[in-house]
Amino acid sequence: MKYSFMIEPGHTVKLKDYDPDFNAGLKKEEAAAKLEKLGEELSELQYLMYAAADTSLLIVLQGRDTSGKDGTIRHLTSHMNAQSCRVASFKQPTPEEIGHDFLWRIHKETPIKGSITIFNRSHYEDVLVVKVHKLAPDKIIERRYDHINNFEESLIDAGTCIIKFNLHISKDEQKARLLDREKESVKSWKLSVADWKERELWDQYTEAYEKALEKCSTKEAPWYVIPANHKWFRDLAITEVVVERLRPYRDRWQEDLKKRGVIALKELQTYRDSLKAGGKSTSEEA
Repeated sequence: MKYSFMIEPGHTVKLKDYDPDFNAGLKKEEAAAKLEKLGEELSELQYLMYAAADTSLLIVLQGRDTSGKDGTIRHLTSHMNAQSCRVASFKQPTPEEIGHDFLWRIHKETPIKGSITIFNRSHYEDVLVVKVHKLAPDKIIERRYDHINNFEESLIDAGTCIIKFNLHISKDEQKARLLDREKESVKSWKLSVADWKERELWDQYTEAYEKALEKCSTKEAPWYVIPANHKWFRDLAITEVVVERLRPYRDRWQEDLKKRGVIALKELQTYRDSLKAGGKSTSEEA
């Protein structure tokens, strides 16, 4: 069963049509069992991708404050080898970044082949925050949707698999999570007046997200709306998508690794034969 909602290219998006409380009728224990199996498969797929080194994975996380981007990162990276996985967070741009085009700081953080990069916020901030706060002229923002699509297409052409998640929570759930931060000392470091101020712009952000999802969900890089009111269900839905998107690569990766193994064995045998011809054993050479 699909636990997420993929936005079909060209589809009109209304976030009210997606229930952030959706959990597919699962209980938390059932979801945990399914997640464990998917997590094991994700680990295997990541290992194959790293070894084959002909594909990279870019995971884009976007969502309102408290929607669970950090929690999602903790979950995903728990199933990945740290050697080939990294996180890139995008906050207010520096003077140097402002001096370049809006995609400059994004492009240099994209993953190399064999690796995974998770974007905590992303290039979409420039059609979300920038749009809501009117930090650029409307005509500039309108052109950015095409720039983003072309940018992502170039990454795909270079061998990058792009998976984009919108973590979708309700306004009531966000309020509850913001208040929880005030009650729990270990979460108090996240307290910010800005979060409450941004909350006042809920409807404007809704419209900005809907337009970004509509304009930038493509066949090769679709957007997935993730019901995120339940953290345990959010993790299941996201892991399912990542595994399903990587599965089609498995046979190719395995076949490539087998071919490389055959070549390596031949080279090793040739080396050993040369030692024998010279009157040496591999143990003597060592």
